[in-house]
Amino acid sequence: MRWPLFYHPEPVETKAPSGTSVPADWLFELFGGGAVTDYAVTGRQALEVPAVASAISLISGSIASLGLMVERRGSDGWVSADDHPVAQLLADAPNDWSDTYSLIRDLVTSALTQNEGGLAWVNKRDGSPVEIVHYAQGSFTVDYSSDGRQEPTYKIGNREVSLGEVIHLRGPFTRCPLSLASGAIGVAAKLERHVGSLFARGARPSGILKFPGKLGADTAPRIKASWEAAHGGAGNSGRTAVLEENGDWTPLAFNSVDSETIATWQFAILEIGRHFRVPPSALYDFERQTWANMESAQKEWLAGLEFWLRPLEGAMRRALFTAEERGSHRIRFDRDDFTAVDLTARATAINGLIASRVLNPNEGRDWLGLPPRFGGDTYDNPHINPNGAGTPPVEGNA
Repeated sequence: MRWPLFYHPEPVETKAPSGTSVPADWLFELFGGGAVTDYAVTGRQALEVPAVASAISLISGSIASLGLMVERRGSDGWVSADDHPVAQLLADAPNDWSDTYSLIRDLVTSALTQNEGGLAWVNKRDGSPVEIVHYAQGSFTVDYSSDGRQEPTYKIGNREVSLGEVIHLRGPFTRCPLSLASGAIGVAAKLERHVGSLFARGARPSGILKFPGKLGADTAPRIKASWEAAHGGAGNSGRTAVLEENGDWTPLAFNSVDSETIATWQFAILEIGRHFRVPPSALYDFERQTWANMESAQKEWLAGLEFWLRPLEGAMRRALFTAEERGSHRIRFDRDDFTAVDLTARATAINGLIASRVLNPNEGRDWLGLPPRFGGDTYDNPHINPNGAGTPPVEGNA
């Protein structure tokens, strides 16, 4: 059975040179390879690079940590629809063996690491969803129409499922970020192994003992053993050297290539971050982090998450609501949760919105998870009227 990673137009048949057998790029990737380069890595090898594993877990975990809200369009705009079956399904458990956080995390992880994207099947009863199941790579296929519309058809095993039963999340290209970054990941993996071998057990000799004449078969090992016994190890550092047989000691230093290895390694990690749209500071690289660019990096990071949040919201809306409900219902990730980690910034934003009468005090308290208070539904500026909203009436002043 063929498990296509993405749609390919009908190829033009070409004949390879005599005596050669070169697979096509998509066939190479199909059997676990990365880009067709000397630095190609498999998906499992790529995840062994810390920057890759960190970027994927950060994106998928951050999205899964956001609150999921089911909303209904009312006369005054979008309001919460907690009584809807979709809201109850997502609030409790999408299936009998996993929670909503794990479902979203695994779905986004699949989209980041698999060319065919992440897929979840929605089990419906009488038109209402009762179960959401995430399927791993290899258990489903995605085929696209050949008429240019790119309309997908889905099969789970040998069973065809309709578009309305599938939550399908994939990147904007025919290849996932992990596959697109395979070159940079391969460089980082090779540099990591090179640095490990460079320093493991002193892979590069610290110096050379030279003698003017030819040493006998027994003499060379004896001199080497004597020298290592006298000067090898940190405890013998700095001791006076005594050479025999007119010997000469020549220390070795790192060449320019070895000296730039760490810098090249850091650049490869930066390239990985670019592919996943993760700022260097999020990968624990604070070398270029300053107070001036930290806020800008955070904004870019949140903007990068929108590339996954918007299509995931749309895919869930299409699969979880009926055709009649899609015009009046939506699923939305609560972006306000991003500011929850910075209480000062969150309090400043709420205070400014209340002062400008965009929010009333009770709506601001709701952002903090606090109950409403008396008089908090009034849109007053507390800086102009400090005794306005939220102040109980005083006898004699009513």
